[in-house]
Amino acid sequence: MIDSKKVIIVLPAYNASETLQKTYNEIPFDIVDEVVLVDDNSTDETLRVAKELGIKHIIKHDQNKGYGANQKSCYKKALSLHGDIVVMLHPDYQYTPKLIHSMAYLIANDVYPVVMGSRILGKGALRGGMPMYKYIANRFLTLFQNIVIGQKLSEYHTGFRAFSAEVLNSLNLEHNSDDFIFDNQMLCQIFNKGYEIAEITCPTTYSEESSSINFQRSMTYGLGVLKVSVQYFLHKKKIKSFQIFK
Repeated sequence: MIDSKKVIIVLPAYNASETLQKTYNEIPFDIVDEVVLVDDNSTDETLRVAKELGIKHIIKHDQNKGYGANQKSCYKKALSLHGDIVVMLHPDYQYTPKLIHSMAYLIANDVYPVVMGSRILGKGALRGGMPMYKYIANRFLTLFQNIVIGQKLSEYHTGFRAFSAEVLNSLNLEHNSDDFIFDNQMLCQIFNKGYEIAEITCPTTYSEESSSINFQRSMTYGLGVLKVSVQYFLHKKKIKSFQIFK
């Protein structure tokens, strides 16, 4: 705990057996109270590794529901365990768990209610092996989003995020997509509620075991990002209302 605030790490897992132990071993258990792993019907040994590591809270989807659906299960479980600070960490070791301290303390000390680890601040993305086409797409989409949404984030696409329970309880997550666009819908919901988001520089490690989507799904994701941004703009201007912002 941090000042009597319960810290929970959620791991949305899919085929993470090769990297799960390395990720888990770097979690700072001096402040972390619980770990929740949701397995989205992996085809590898993710569940076996999770059990061997002694992860207490393991949820398995009976079918592959998608990245967004995985996060919905993660947050629902974390809130049921009365977590005050919930940190979403990918178990593929693309992001270092060593930043959990910094992210959690910003929330515990009431500095910010949401903190994201940014691969773009500094040189973490390219130095860590992010493919150039993904880096360029990230920069273009982020520029578009900042203009349309009216914010100044360095990136909207990181998978390393920490939230206060107050923020999570205020969001209409069940109406969000079950796919990768969930992340961006969630950020727009956070801004719509008037919460501020902090960013800290995050070194990144890309490897063969790191989770990634192919070019076709990346294109689908990119179009989804544009759509969500425009929806947020229309909603804020009171031109059209959308369910995810209710």
